[in-house]
Amino acid sequence: MTSRVEHTDVGAYALGLLDDDDKAAFEEHLATCPPCAAELADLSGVAGALVGIGPLEDLGPPPSRGEAEVVDLMRRKRAADRRARRGTIVIGMAAAVTLVAGGLTIGTQLGDSGAPAVAASGQHNHLGPAEQFYADGTPVAGTGAAGVTGGLVIESKAWGTHAALKLSGVKGPLECELVSVSKSGQRRVMTGWAVPSAGYGVPGQPEPLYTHGGSPDPLEKIDHFEVVTSAGQKLLTVNV
Repeated sequence: MTSRVEHTDVGAYALGLLDDDDKAAFEEHLATCPPCAAELADLSGVAGALVGIGPLEDLGPPPSRGEAEVVDLMRRKRAADRRARRGTIVIGMAAAVTLVAGGLTIGTQLGDSGAPAVAASGQHNHLGPAEQFYADGTPVAGTGAAGVTGGLVIESKAWGTHAALKLSGVKGPLECELVSVSKSGQRRVMTGWAVPSAGYGVPGQPEPLYTHGGSPDPLEKIDHFEVVTSAGQKLLTVNV
C-alpha cells in the first residue's frame, strides 16, 4: 500500500477488499493515524450501514461494482447518517423552543421530595397533582386582599408539611410565593410562581390557580400560611 492510497483504504479495509499485503500495511498505518481509526469506527457494521441508502440497482449489477464504488457507497451512507442526526437535534431544539414560548408548563411536579408544582385548572382533561390533592382534601379557607380568594389543603409528612393552594382573583404580571410562618416567626418559602398578565380567577381568565409545595417545618409548629408577592404585598392568609 502506498502513501497515495493509505488514507482512502479505510472503507476497503472495513469491507475486506484489501489483499493480505495491503491489509497488513494498512493495519500498521492505522495504529498511528487517529483520523483513519475514527473513520473505521464510523464504518463498522458494514451490513447495517448499507441499509437505507437507496436501490442498489443504481450502482449496476454486482460484477460491475468496483472497490471504489462500494467504498463510495459506504461514505455516502455515513454522510446521510450525519445529516439525519443533525436534523434530529434541530427538531428537538425547535420542539423545546415551542414549549417554552407557549408557556405550557410552569414549575415542576411535587412528590415526597417537596419540589413545587403550578398548574392552571382546565389546561388538561385530567386533574394535575396540585388540583387533585386539593379536590381530595378538606380546604381551609383563607382571608384575602381585595378580590383575592383561596384556601389550602394541608397534610403532615415525614419530612414536614405539604400544602395545596387554590387561588383566584389575582391579576398579573406578578411573582408570588406560598410561605409557611412558624409559631416562632420563622418564614419558609414553600413554592413560587409567576402570574401572567391575564391572571387567575378573574374576568377573561376564570380558571383559578392550583399549586402545591412543602415546608420542612412540621404542621404542629406552623402558625399560618401566606401568599405574598415579590414586592411584599400579602394576597392571602390561611390560619391553621
